[in-house]
Amino acid sequence: MAANLTITGLDAGYGAVRILHNVSLSVGEGETITLLGTNGNGKSTLMKCVMGMVRPTAGSIVATIDGQAHELCGMATEAIVDLGIGFVPEGRRLFPRLTVAENLLMGAFRKSARPLIKQNLEFCFEAFPRLAERRHQLAGSMSGGEQQMLALGRALMSAPKLLLIDEPSVGLAPLLVARTIDKIKELKDRFQLAVLMTEQNFTQAIRIADRGYVIVHGNIAFEGNSAEELNNNELIRQFYLGE
Repeated sequence: MAANLTITGLDAGYGAVRILHNVSLSVGEGETITLLGTNGNGKSTLMKCVMGMVRPTAGSIVATIDGQAHELCGMATEAIVDLGIGFVPEGRRLFPRLTVAENLLMGAFRKSARPLIKQNLEFCFEAFPRLAERRHQLAGSMSGGEQQMLALGRALMSAPKLLLIDEPSVGLAPLLVARTIDKIKELKDRFQLAVLMTEQNFTQAIRIADRGYVIVHGNIAFEGNSAEELNNNELIRQFYLGE
């Protein structure tokens, strides 16, 4: 069975600094949802709330996985991962002194992912041939694009049902951005994932998004029910298209 995510009335911040204000959004089964916003508007904070890395001060985060609903607020990060929620953080956050293969295996510690290590590892090497070529290379010596492939592969090794991807285009050349976005769609379709992706690169994000939201100063300023609605929105034209 698939997964979905519902965030309702979420407030969060760091100490006295409030970052998110009454944020509500949803990710349906099999959907790719993009959360658009420029730096400093709360995208990464939202992702960290879902993963239990930041504790919300109000609101609810409910993930329904294999038909069972789970309130994520208050859960530890490792318990959230164990439910089947994978995370590709901004900046990749790899283990630089471990090899490619070792980094991938680090993603398979979730109990239900362990029996699938062999087939998931084979798929990662099929999806990202460069990782197969460099399986014995230290992750810290790879290029930015290769590291992003490895971060995606590591998340897939956990056999997730819901995948969160934070700013996949950061630090990548334009050609690599397009390839990375295409690969996210391929992986989503192959594994029938629900995907929540934060992104600043509007043009690339809406190529694969089913729906999307625009976050401004910690508030959801617009919800687009299709890529076309996002493309025709005034906020999008102002912030991303320079109109």
